Amino acid sequence: MWNIPKDGELSSIPKLYETEDIPLKEKVIHLHLFIGGCDWYIAEFDGEDLFWGFAILNNDLQSAEWGYISLNQLKEIKIDPYGFEIDRDLHWTPCRAFEVEKIREAQGWNTEGVIASDT
Repeated sequence: MWNIPKDGELSSIPKLYETEDIPLKEKVIHLHLFIGGCDWYIAEFDGEDLFWGFAILNNDLQSAEWGYISLNQLKEIKIDPYGFEIDRDLHWTPCRAFEVEKIREAQGWNTEGVIASDT
């Protein structure tokens, strides 16, 4: 993985379940990881390996979902022979989930952050 998040950055992410009372659209996305058409938007971290956030694989917005993501597994992904690895968006500014266009589109939220359906 290129640009692995530093311990200080990871420690600023809420622990798992700390934000479970916050509606999905209001959850703060602290990290954005990506490779090709795949994006992982991170909202919580267990402090060791497990993230919780939103994953979009192969730009498939219909199958995108909230769930658990292993940092160690992401670190191991390498696309040979090109040497591509998952990268961290160094220009990412934490924001609410409904402010992320891809999450908003996949969830069916309108541009004001109102949920079109409670999924």
